[in-house]
Amino acid sequence: MSRSQRNDNFIDKTFTIMADIILKVFPASKEEKQAFFYYRDGMSAQSEGEYAEALENYYEALQLEEDPYDRSFILYNIGLIYSSNGEYLKALEYYHQALELNPNLPQALNNIAVIYHYQGVKASEKQNIDVSKLLFNKAAEYWKQAINLAPNNYIEAQNWLRTTGRLSA
Repeated sequence: MSRSQRNDNFIDKTFTIMADIILKVFPASKEEKQAFFYYRDGMSAQSEGEYAEALENYYEALQLEEDPYDRSFILYNIGLIYSSNGEYLKALEYYHQALELNPNLPQALNNIAVIYHYQGVKASEKQNIDVSKLLFNKAAEYWKQAINLAPNNYIEAQNWLRTTGRLSA
């Protein structure tokens, strides 16, 4: 039984039914439809904190999905899981892969910046000032790109850039 058939939430069930109806009439190949089912089940598992199951579904979806735009969101979600698990290098890898396919993903740029900022804070706590500056500057680069794509988002990042003098640079 697929995850989508086990959903107990009314909204999830409604979404699943609507998605199934749309997929039946939507002119897509069998592989594209199957990729969507895996992606949807991955999102459902991820929202419930079932990261191993979500990753399995996302990897299956990647095997089937050919559209670069759709693949970028699968890769982005894989990055989210690795980041949530504290595997920042793997997360960065997947965020960058997503951006290669879809450079208009401000959320991926933001998450990359968050990882660099976090690492900068850790380096600063260890009195490693040169490394922390480097990491903070990298965070600033990515936040500027994210803000450029979504100017009304990332207000805290904009404030940080402003207060640290990195906004205009």
